[in-house]
Amino acid sequence: MRRREFITLIGGAAAWPVAARAQPARERMRRICMLMSTAVDDPQDPARLAAFAQGLQELGWTVGRNLRIDYRWGASSPDNTRKYAAELAALAPDVMLASGTIALAAVQQTSHTIPVVFVNLIDPVSGGFVESLARPGGNTTGFLLFEYGISGKWLGLLKEIAPRVTQVGVLRETQGAGTGQLGAIQSAASQLGVEFRPLGVRDVKEIERGITNFARGSNAGLIVTAGTQAREHRESIIGLAARHRLPAVYFNRLFVEAGGLISYGADTIDPLRRAAAYVDRILKGEKPADLPVQAPTKYELVINIKSAKALGLNIPPMLLARADEVIE
Repeated sequence: MRRREFITLIGGAAAWPVAARAQPARERMRRICMLMSTAVDDPQDPARLAAFAQGLQELGWTVGRNLRIDYRWGASSPDNTRKYAAELAALAPDVMLASGTIALAAVQQTSHTIPVVFVNLIDPVSGGFVESLARPGGNTTGFLLFEYGISGKWLGLLKEIAPRVTQVGVLRETQGAGTGQLGAIQSAASQLGVEFRPLGVRDVKEIERGITNFARGSNAGLIVTAGTQAREHRESIIGLAARHRLPAVYFNRLFVEAGGLISYGADTIDPLRRAAAYVDRILKGEKPADLPVQAPTKYELVINIKSAKALGLNIPPMLLARADEVIE
């Protein structure tokens, strides 16, 4: 999707400055700045931003009447994201919304006073972004991508869909949330009698080398944990899993929509809708420090039947019945 089409889709953002100038003097224009860790053509962002805008509108905030929103996309680049965070902070917004760890890190480095609401983070406490989930402290609060316990469920799903798997390769980032996810999978592996091997996702070469070497073993399967690099290189990961006939469980439905086998993870659109309520409360005078970090309320199981058939897998009827979506 081209940038022009994207901006048109989320509500005619190009016209917002004009609308703002036409605003009656008696109504105060508030400003929200959004920094996304993803690229501008990310397939899930249009629905996310539409949900955020709709949530705000339901609370009485209308773009061009009493609200202006500015957007930047970091495209998983820490350097670009830091640059855009500085640009947005210079606009002196009333609230900043940061989506993803890279975006939040850049925003916090730029300003310690602008109120910040984050979405789709895994462990903001270990990352040093908030003091605790119940009492965030500082200028930041928001919504988790998921809780670590879900990581162990990925292994259970892998065994359910591919019972012969006795070895699992775990693609994970080596710092931050990657460590916590790996620990939860390791605990589940010991209970299920499965051997597991951590695999790096630093770049495409490391991913290809790791999966290729791991796939030489027998009865092997793959788990792809949440992280920016895995998401960015998802097509390569899906292709390698198919080439080596590895049943794989993914953290996000994007992988399954692109040909992966199965995913289980939080709905990444709902947090944007919920974030609108926090932004509304902050605009009305509440402090982020007093708003607890919230866990997801919606999870979704997605299965790709075509991919299962290509791997020679028969999906258990009970698993199909639990699926939120089945891709034929």
